[in-house]
Amino acid sequence: MEKTRTEPMDAHTGPEWAGRFGRGFGSGRGLGPEDFELGRGFGPPTGFRGLPPGVRLWLPVIVSLLVQVPPTLFILLRTGPYSTLETLFAATLALAGPLLLIGARRFPGPVVAAVTAVALADLLLAPLFGPPTVALGFAILSGIFRGARVWVYASVVTGWLLAVFAGSLLGMDWHPVRIAIATAGLALLIALAEGGRSRREHLQEARQRSLQHRSTVEQAERMRIARELHDVLAHSLSQIYVQAGMGLHLMDTQPEKTRESLANIKTSSKTALDEVRGVLAFLRSDTGDTASRVPEPDLSSLPQLIDSFRAQGIDVAFDNAVTDPPPARVQLALYRVAQESLTNVLRHANASKAAVVLEEVGDSIRLRITDNGSGMAQEARERAEGSGLLGMAERATLLGGTFEVGDGSTGGLAVTVMVPRDQP
Repeated sequence: MEKTRTEPMDAHTGPEWAGRFGRGFGSGRGLGPEDFELGRGFGPPTGFRGLPPGVRLWLPVIVSLLVQVPPTLFILLRTGPYSTLETLFAATLALAGPLLLIGARRFPGPVVAAVTAVALADLLLAPLFGPPTVALGFAILSGIFRGARVWVYASVVTGWLLAVFAGSLLGMDWHPVRIAIATAGLALLIALAEGGRSRREHLQEARQRSLQHRSTVEQAERMRIARELHDVLAHSLSQIYVQAGMGLHLMDTQPEKTRESLANIKTSSKTALDEVRGVLAFLRSDTGDTASRVPEPDLSSLPQLIDSFRAQGIDVAFDNAVTDPPPARVQLALYRVAQESLTNVLRHANASKAAVVLEEVGDSIRLRITDNGSGMAQEARERAEGSGLLGMAERATLLGGTFEVGDGSTGGLAVTVMVPRDQP
């Protein structure tokens, strides 16, 4: 016997995970790459990423200019006299570092190397002991945050080793404590930059996971709504179609049958309208309007469902061996599977008889629907197109159960669903 079988999926992708997640969900707008940009979308921005691009570019330049250039000029005036060449050289070094930071956005690696060279020249060749080279600190931060880590480590380590070696050759009297403090300061600055970069990457990954989860939840909610509307409308519209055809066929010969068909159409359309209203009321449940909600069908509604198919001329046998009803979500899924299966029998199977068997198997509940109709080709079962098989399989697997479609013993189709009674 050929079978189509689906295995359990992750139950956490089911409707219970669906909800209102704010911007993007249910708004009709897809999730674009701009939503993954750091500092946008979800959670507060981190560090300088929350500032406008122009501010992020020019703030380090301006701060470096203010810290380095005016104090250098002041020291030149107070500690002089210096030659014109020495004055120009010291002022140029103080100005060069901040100006080089203008290119840090596009060329973070070369900029950190150039600023390191300027700082080295200022330390070894300047005619005075000037203010701290804060441009180097900004260059290091920019290089690490923008991914030029190799440039940063190579430039800083090489520059500092050259400074210590060249200082000893030039006879500069640097106390070992001063060297140790400067080394620790550079190491601390790099460590802070690495920590900030790592934190930013973790936040970015968390935001991307959040976006992916929201997209998954949105898709799961759409699929759930599609299943509910399909199961509600396909059943009622199929009955309306059959009754309308019967009424047209018997209009002239058996008017009383036509009246009966019209009454059935009225009943089916009212049932469909009530159930659609129930689905829509559930989707609007955040408004607190629960009065208009129609109770969801459960296993106790199966006899009424089966009677509606018997009224269409199909002899449906029903055997219910389940004494203790399972949770509501399991009952709804089993009811919808039975409803869709019998609707397919009515529409496609050309069957005169069908059987619905509901029984307990260990810790699970098994629902089996068979008919004596024409069955379904294996290729059509695998495609699961136009028959509601996909929706039935999704209902079963979302509850951790299995779904099988095979050949029935009476020549038609056999649909079997096995669902665990206990749900998480």
